[in-house]
Parts: sequence; C-alpha cells; structure tokens
Amino acid sequence: MSDDPTPVKKMSRLATLQRALDQGTGRQVHRLVNSLHPAEVASLLESLPPAQRELVWDLVDPEIEGDVLVELNEEVRGDLIREMEADELVAAAEGLEVDDLADLLADLPEAVNQRVLRSMDSQDRDRLNVVLAYDADTAGGLMNTDTVSVRPDVTLETVLRYLRMRGEMPDRTDSLFVVNRHDGYLGTLNLTRLLTEDPEQTVGEVMSAETEGIAPETPVSQVASLFQDRDLLSAPVVSPEGRLLGRITVDDVVDVIREEADHSVMSMAGLDEDADMFAGVVPSARRRGLWLGVNLATAFLAAWVVGLFETTIQNIVALAVLMPIVASMGGVAATQTLTLIVRGLALGQVERGNARWLLNKEIAVALLNGLAWATVVAIVAMLWFRNWKIAGVIFAAMVVNLVAAALAGVVVPLALKRFGVDPAMAGGVIVTTVTDVVGFASLLGLGTLVLL
Repeated sequence: MSDDPTPVKKMSRLATLQRALDQGTGRQVHRLVNSLHPAEVASLLESLPPAQRELVWDLVDPEIEGDVLVELNEEVRGDLIREMEADELVAAAEGLEVDDLADLLADLPEAVNQRVLRSMDSQDRDRLNVVLAYDADTAGGLMNTDTVSVRPDVTLETVLRYLRMRGEMPDRTDSLFVVNRHDGYLGTLNLTRLLTEDPEQTVGEVMSAETEGIAPETPVSQVASLFQDRDLLSAPVVSPEGRLLGRITVDDVVDVIREEADHSVMSMAGLDEDADMFAGVVPSARRRGLWLGVNLATAFLAAWVVGLFETTIQNIVALAVLMPIVASMGGVAATQTLTLIVRGLALGQVERGNARWLLNKEIAVALLNGLAWATVVAIVAMLWFRNWKIAGVIFAAMVVNLVAAALAGVVVPLALKRFGVDPAMAGGVIVTTVTDVVGFASLLGLGTLVLL
C-alpha cells in the first residue's frame, strides 16, 4: 500500500471532488477518482455523505473495486456491498491477494463467497483456507501465503535462473525464504546478497538465520512491535512444527498500527473506530447513547456522594464553589496516568513485573504535583474566603484526590486487562468516577469534620 496522502493533498482532492460533484461534471469525477491509488479512493469515499458516496462509487472502475473495498472501514464497506449485485461482487473479489480476499470474504454474502471459492484454482483455494484458519487479529490472519522459497543446497546462479523463469515476484519481496524439502523454515536470502555474492556459492552459505519465524497465533499488536524493534520489511510466519506458512510485509503492519491508533483514540470516547463518520442520525445517536448512559450512571453515583453532605454544603457554600476544582484536577491527573498505562499495555511495555514500580512512581508524581498545586489553590481560597480552615480543607482534599487519581490510573487498566476488558474503552469512565467520588467525599467529609 502506498503512503497516505498528506492532509493538504487530501483536502485539495476532496475539495476538487466536491466542486466537480456540485457542478455535475461526471467525467471529471471519473477521471479524478480513477487516477488515485485504491487507498486514496477509499479515503475520499469515507469523507463523503452517503448520497455523494454512492454516486462516486458508481464511477469507480470495476478493475479496482475489490482493492478499494479492502481499504474501506467495515461500516462503509458493508453499506456499499449491500448495494452491489452478486456478479459485481464476484468480479471485484477476483484478482485480490489471498490475505486481502480473506478480509473481504467476511463481509460478502454466503452465496457470493461460494461463487468466489469455485472460481479459484485449487492452489489459491488451499492458500485461502490456510489464512482463514486463523483469527483475523493474529499473524496467521494477517499473512500472505504467496511466498518464494528456495533450498539451501542450490547455488545462487540456479536461484537467479529460477527467478528469471518465474517471470514475476510477489509484491514487496525483499528476501526469499530458505526451506528444506519438507518446507521447514531455515532462514532468509536477501535479494541484495543474491545479486552481489559469488553466483557459485550455495544458498546455505550466504543465507541469514537471524530472522526468526513468527508463530501464526501471535497477536497483531505483537507482530507490529517485532517489526518496529527489528526494523523488518518482511517476516516469515512459521507453524509450531517449523513449517513455512506465509509472510507478513511492512505494509500490512502499517495498517495494523493505524488501526490500533484509531482504536485507542476512539475507544477513549466509547466509539468504534470502524464507524462511518457520515452514518445516519439515528444509528449515530444509538451508538453514542449507550456510552452516555453508562456515564450517566456513574454521574449519579458521584451525585449520591454529594447528597450525603447536603447539610454541609448548605452551611458552607464555599465548599460548593470549590468542588469543581477538586474534581477537575483529579480527573485530569487520572487521565494522564491512564493514557500512559494504556499505551504501555498496547506496546507490551507494562507487565506484572514492573507494575509495582510504575505505581510507586505515579504516586510520587501525584504527591509532588498535589502538594504544589494544592498550595496554590489553598492560597487562592485563603484570599477569597478569608478562612484558613477552608484553605486547609481544599489543600488536603486535592492531595488526597491526586493520589487516588494515580492509584486508579494504574490499577484500573491493569485490572481490566486481566479480566479481558479493553482498558481504552472502559478505563476512562471508571477512573473519572473514582476521582469524582474520592474528590467530593474528601472535600465534603473533611469540611464536615473541620468546619461544622
């Protein structure tokens, strides 16, 4: 996949497309759309309201429809597929690489899937079945089975003759895989070495055994980390028995990184990264309403805690004025810690072995910031209300809440991860509730003890 266009280029294309649509110049729209890479076409389609999207989709050349569908997010792809005829879907699926076809089949009607499978030769069908045997979020589901493998006992000259006879190579091939007669993975032969070493040498003499195979059950997040840590362009996927199954290339990993980034950002707001930005009002409201309902329930919990100190608030109005400060500071501090921990979990940098150290560190940071900013707020409160007891209460409440924020920011995502819940999705609501409850309880509780 080519790199995404820069925001400026993307916006100019979108503006040009919108202008052409407004003017009704279908020929210009057709020429513009079909001059782009399929990924860029998909990005433009996702940037259009449904009516314009359908109009532009009808102008996409059939030869690239399959590639564009693969690049679209799930919701937009599903909407377009439902409007397509079976023959059109079968034609779009033909010619796709096995890993892309595996992604697309999940969204196609069963009858279309059967027609697509019948149209494939037995070798491609077997390759597809290998990919479909693994979950989509694993190395096996991500891999492409189209590989070029060689034996270790042949000469480089023989390999070069074989490649000339083959005629073409799989896209983004930077190395060949070395296997034994049973397809057991042994190592890689870099194309640069193939071209520059003595052609009389054997593959086994110049191959590299440093690139370890990736197990097919490896989560895609770990695959992305391996590519990042080892600066890989491609890597073999190897079965537990040591047999070469396929390969993963860096373009697939870039897609994984982008999807995980989208997931992290959208999950913090309780949204789905595959949601259509231009979806209808009712579906969008329904999707967001569920998360708002969860947040409302937690807000009632905080309100109940405040209600326990109704008498205190009636007698000491200053505490009601200061309540938002305590809650806001605790919420921000908790979100900062939560974001760091969720990121660390996603990158594999946070585990049980270093969690205690991180917890102690975050508590120390919270104490330092708490003492500093609580002092500032206490001074302001003293000047405002002319009451040192109120200043002392707000000081203590802020320190307590920031420490609670640090505890929640570390413990909550780790606990959610252990129970199989996405920390990015649920962590924000929980830590915000904790800081609200602790902040209100500490401020009003201390106020009741000291001021009444």
